[in-house]
Amino acid sequence: MTSTLDWYGCSTFGFQTAGLSIMLDAYIDRVPGAPGSGLTADDVEHCDWIVVGHSHFDHIWGAERIAANTGAKVVGSYETVRVLLDAGVPIEQMICVAGGERIDLGDDVVVEVYPSQHSCVWSHDHPIQPDEVCLGDLGVTWQEQQERMANLIEWMRSLDRGAKQHLRASNQGARGDGGALVFLFHTPDGTLLYQDTSGHWSGILEGLKPDVALLAAAGRGNIDGEPIQGTLADFMARQVELLGPRRVVLGHHDDWLPGFSIPTNVDPIRDALHRANPDVELLEMGYLDATVVLPV
Repeated sequence: MTSTLDWYGCSTFGFQTAGLSIMLDAYIDRVPGAPGSGLTADDVEHCDWIVVGHSHFDHIWGAERIAANTGAKVVGSYETVRVLLDAGVPIEQMICVAGGERIDLGDDVVVEVYPSQHSCVWSHDHPIQPDEVCLGDLGVTWQEQQERMANLIEWMRSLDRGAKQHLRASNQGARGDGGALVFLFHTPDGTLLYQDTSGHWSGILEGLKPDVALLAAAGRGNIDGEPIQGTLADFMARQVELLGPRRVVLGHHDDWLPGFSIPTNVDPIRDALHRANPDVELLEMGYLDATVVLPV
């Protein structure tokens, strides 16, 4: 048996394992002309489970349609479940999690849920490449972070008409990120860790030891509630040292919303991962290419 990943862009993947079809996040629709699979959430014809890392639109939007069209069950934070309940997904079709849960997905596949952190998107006013050094912003209060986020949201009003229409359509009224989560899948082929934003609790990642780590590669990393003092590449290398995977897959690193996002230069990340663990294999995949990730 083998387990495969199909990348839909941003941090959304289709994970095929042990006969199950599992969506990791659900954000598939794009602004016309933006890089991506060319599909929408309505094009997903078969899905058993949808696992959502946090409640921002570029992770949750589309889950309501996939759930309605396929009958898939949703695993997500209490905020994710609230948003999807408002969008018409029956509560019986969803499982609320906050970290610490162990869920049997069937066919000898189990997923463990762990609390995590969102990237420090509030700390910068422009897209960040992985080799850009970021310093400071330590000890910033929640109120100050909210002020900076308001400035970022105001800046997004300057995006072109297509992007603003996309933002209006995808706005499902989420109250923040809902509490970011990471997931460790145990399958007959091995283990896979899924993270959809660049943040973590060090004590949680350390010791998980997945065979494959699917890691978000965008923005300024969040380590135990504080922004990385250094680069995104440094942050990625630190995660590899904590986790000790044999393979790494990147997510959230394409230009998913032109004008707001940028295509990530993977070279600094590749170099940093090699320095941290020369034996780790970085799998670089295109859209929907059914990359075999397990067994290692």
